[in-house]
Amino acid sequence: MSKTSTPGQIRRLTKAHKMSFAAVATIGAAALAATLVPAGTADAGTTVAAAPVAWTQAVEGVQAKTVQHLSMQSKLATDAAKLEAAVKAKAAAAAAKAKADAEAAAKAKKDREAKAAASRSTVRKPVYANNLDGWIKESLAIMKAHKIPGTYNGLYKNIMRESSGNPRAINNWDINAQNGVPSKGLLQVIKPTFLAYHVPGTPLDQYHPVANIVAAANYAADRYGSIDNVNSAY
Repeated sequence: MSKTSTPGQIRRLTKAHKMSFAAVATIGAAALAATLVPAGTADAGTTVAAAPVAWTQAVEGVQAKTVQHLSMQSKLATDAAKLEAAVKAKAAAAAAKAKADAEAAAKAKKDREAKAAASRSTVRKPVYANNLDGWIKESLAIMKAHKIPGTYNGLYKNIMRESSGNPRAINNWDINAQNGVPSKGLLQVIKPTFLAYHVPGTPLDQYHPVANIVAAANYAADRYGSIDNVNSAY
């Protein structure tokens, strides 16, 4: 037959057990506190409060995450500043290019307008035929520029009488020839007269048709008022 415990016994056991458990808890707390105190730092009568290991690790984790967050924020700010600077630089470059293009276009337009104006104002030198008609017309243009009077008909009639329109004509029989200065060219002028009345800008050649005509017309204007007034040897 088993032995049955009475209620008083159960209460006594329970109280004893509680005392044992409290002692164990006290010893365990002391041991835990001892493990948290660094060796050689505690002495008699000194109480050291040590933070729980889990709490310390949590603080360190928060600190690490804070540092990481701040580092990320700094990087984002730096990247944003770089992006803004790049955008501004690109906009400035585009504005500078647009300004340069506009200035170049304006200069090109101005140059074209100046060239067109110069082209319109420039009197183009006409091309004359290499024949009697062309020689007379070219001579008249030069005579007009030098204010030498004379007409096409006045030149033509005298040329036909003097040389028949032959620019290489030469008189080797008259008094001038006998004196060593024969008359030459379309209007049969002697060399001293040709040199004295030669018109600048024409060849210094007595046989040259245009040079011969304008020199003779210049001489006739000086002596007779105009080549038109010459109707015979002069």
